[in-house]
Amino acid sequence: MQFLKIVLVALVFIVNLAIAQPSWAGKDFTKGADYAEVTQALNQLLTVKDTPDQAGYTPEQFQQRLAQLQSQKYIIETARKRAQCRNETGRTLAVYANKPKKYPTQLYFLAAGQITDDDWDCDGIYLPAGTQVVFSPGTQVQELTEPIAVKFVDGTQSIARTNAATGAIELNVEPAKVFKTGESNWLLPTLSQADIDRQIPSPQLID
Repeated sequence: MQFLKIVLVALVFIVNLAIAQPSWAGKDFTKGADYAEVTQALNQLLTVKDTPDQAGYTPEQFQQRLAQLQSQKYIIETARKRAQCRNETGRTLAVYANKPKKYPTQLYFLAAGQITDDDWDCDGIYLPAGTQVVFSPGTQVQELTEPIAVKFVDGTQSIARTNAATGAIELNVEPAKVFKTGESNWLLPTLSQADIDRQIPSPQLID
């Protein structure tokens, strides 16, 4: 009788695995809009690889753009959870996030030391005018003259941290896109970092 119970439990477990996708199984982001856009841009770029100058690229610019797109494609293909933003700036960070099938992309506020919950997609970060920023490792500090939004592709695990020596915000992953006011449907309000610091952090982002 004990043996039959064990067999029955084992059969139920196997059927469960066959019918329901395990909760720990990775997500497939290659069916999303980001992947289609990156793949199309990469294919178009490769059509001019022999004559990059005719497409307006120097050889160096072509290689840089190729590396950017290949990196984005790799991130999407290998990601196993939704995009997350980690705030290591020591101050409140304004982020663009959405909760699939519930809330569209909008601006939220992430407290210092926090990371967005993986039930949410952290699409990007808002950076106010006056911010000093390093957009990717190894690049120069830039000071923003107007507010911008930086967008990351699906599955990106982004970290924004403040460099203690320069005071600049450094991003661990180069953004897929940088938007200025009027260049996307994302809201780009006119906020200073002091305005952002006064905001109450959005508790739903870390539930």
